[in-house]
Amino acid sequence: MHAIEHHDIRVNGVTLHYAAAGEPDAPLVVLLHGFPECWYSWRHQLPALAAAGYRVVAPDQRGFARSDAPAAVEAYSLPHLVGDVVALTRELGADRFAVVGHDWGAPVAWQTALFRPDLVRGVVGLSVTPPFPRQGDTPPLAVMDALFEGRFYWNYFCRPGLADAEFAADPARTFRSFLYGASGDNPRNDPQPAQPLTQPDGTFLGHLDDTKDLPAWLSDADIAVFVAEYEKNGFTGGLNWYRNLDRNWELSAAWDRLPLLVPGRYITGDRDLVGSFPGMQEGVAALPLLYPALQPTLTLPGCGHWTQQERPAEVNAALLEFLAGLPA
Repeated sequence: MHAIEHHDIRVNGVTLHYAAAGEPDAPLVVLLHGFPECWYSWRHQLPALAAAGYRVVAPDQRGFARSDAPAAVEAYSLPHLVGDVVALTRELGADRFAVVGHDWGAPVAWQTALFRPDLVRGVVGLSVTPPFPRQGDTPPLAVMDALFEGRFYWNYFCRPGLADAEFAADPARTFRSFLYGASGDNPRNDPQPAQPLTQPDGTFLGHLDDTKDLPAWLSDADIAVFVAEYEKNGFTGGLNWYRNLDRNWELSAAWDRLPLLVPGRYITGDRDLVGSFPGMQEGVAALPLLYPALQPTLTLPGCGHWTQQERPAEVNAALLEFLAGLPA
């Protein structure tokens, strides 16, 4: 069993905390978490990939957990986040690396691979696909606002201070609600989750189920770790990623339809809430045409949004198979 180490490193104008396992000179794999998560979301992957001969690094991305959280909302654009990954790997001495991202970490992983195929050996996205071609001329927050009368969770998360305060009021409840509520173990997500909308009273957590009976993959001790990791920064830094959705859409015109030049893999669960977003099913079906370098989609039956936490054995096996097949 490889021990998980913890380090801080200064890159791209911020100090990032990261967890690591494996020998320093082994092939590097970077694991990028989503919201509301941190390095601990990869607790099952760090030792497993290290045991297979990789150096595995899972940073707390900027704004999250123990890493720096810049005050400026615009400091969380995708170019900033990709820049953090590139700078981190350079500081670690890696000429090439593989990158895996879940939830918000997936767009960062995909964009890192799209922007820097000279550095990235392969890319895996969990839950979130590579970017679809731009459609129309309306930014995403306005699209979702119109479709769901302002109740879609993106729009709520972007309102200054609201979600920040709701989630910080009781962090343990927040993590229980997110992690159980969006999981494949929640009966409300069978066969597919409903759209993640705010409640009639204007809050969000009521949309999710908070249960005292946690599923087997999640314990009270796990919840306690997430709560402790968020003591430094709270939730605002992570919410600022959502507050850049329109800015990222504007910037994305420069790389619309950029081809993926490195091997890739998309992994999801059939009870993942992202799969219920408008246009997702059609987009996933079109992935082989949009990105010929992608391997076939792996869909895990009965799995919800927290892919690598809910199904660690299956995700680890898929990652190891993918990594073993990459060019040297």
